[in-house]
Amino acid sequence: MKTTQEILETNKKQKEFYNNFKQNFFTKLWAKFRNGILNKTRKNIGVSNQTYDLHRVWFGDLKDKKVLDLGCFSGNALSMYLAENSKSYLGIDLSDVAISKLSDRLKPYPNAKAEAIDFLSDEFTERNFDLVYAYGVLHHFPSTDILINRLNEIMSDNASIISYDPLETSWPVKLVRILYRPFQSDADWEWPFTKETIQKYHNAFDVIERRGILGKSKWVFVVNFLPISEERKKKIGQKWHQQDWEKSAVSDYALYKCMHLTMLMKKK
Repeated sequence: MKTTQEILETNKKQKEFYNNFKQNFFTKLWAKFRNGILNKTRKNIGVSNQTYDLHRVWFGDLKDKKVLDLGCFSGNALSMYLAENSKSYLGIDLSDVAISKLSDRLKPYPNAKAEAIDFLSDEFTERNFDLVYAYGVLHHFPSTDILINRLNEIMSDNASIISYDPLETSWPVKLVRILYRPFQSDADWEWPFTKETIQKYHNAFDVIERRGILGKSKWVFVVNFLPISEERKKKIGQKWHQQDWEKSAVSDYALYKCMHLTMLMKKK
C-alpha cells in the first residue's frame, strides 16, 4: 500500500509525463487503439453522447453548486458546461501546461478558475464542494483508501461525485492489460478498477446509479468483418450497448464484463 508521500512523488513524474507526453512505442500503440478504434466504436453506437447526457442529468441544477472538475487537463467534454452553469467552478490538474490552456478557455466565466495543483497535497486547501466531476481520473490513484478519505475531506454534506473510469474485471481486457503493463509508460499511475475497488466505493459512498460501458458491445468490432450492411452493423452495436447499459445498472455479473464504469455517488 502506497503512502500519500509516495503518491505525491509519483505525481511529479505524472506531471512531467502529461506536460511532455513522452510515450514509448507500446503506450502510443495502446493510445492509438483506445483513441481510435474504441472511440470510433463508442461514437458509432451512441455510447459517448448517452454518457454525457446522463452526466448532465446527474449534475442537476448547478446554479447553487460549488464544483470541482478533478484532473480535467485542458478541459473535458463537459468542463465548459460546468463552468457556465455552476455557482463556482474550479478545474484542477497536475499539468501546468494544460491548465494554462484551460484558463484561457475559462475567461468568459467570472465564476470559474483553473489551477495546476496536486489534489493530495497540503497546498490544496479548497473545501465544501457540492459536486466533484472526475472523468477518467479516479483510476490514477494507486490507493483507493487515501483517495476516498481526501474526497470526504473536501466535499460538503450531501455532495455528489460523478466518475468515469476503465475496468479490469473482464478477462479479455485483464489479459491484454497484463501483457501490456510491463511496457506501459504510465503504469505507475494507471490502476483500472478491480472488483475490490468498486466494492470500496460502494462501502464509502451511496452509489445512486451506475452504468457499465463496452461489455458485450466491445465485441462489435468482430461484427465489422461480417458481410452485412453498415446500418445493420450499427444496429447490432446499439442493441448490445443498450443491453450493457441496462443490465450493468443492477447486475454485478453484467458490470464486470464491461470495459468502463460511470457512477453517481453521494457522500454518506
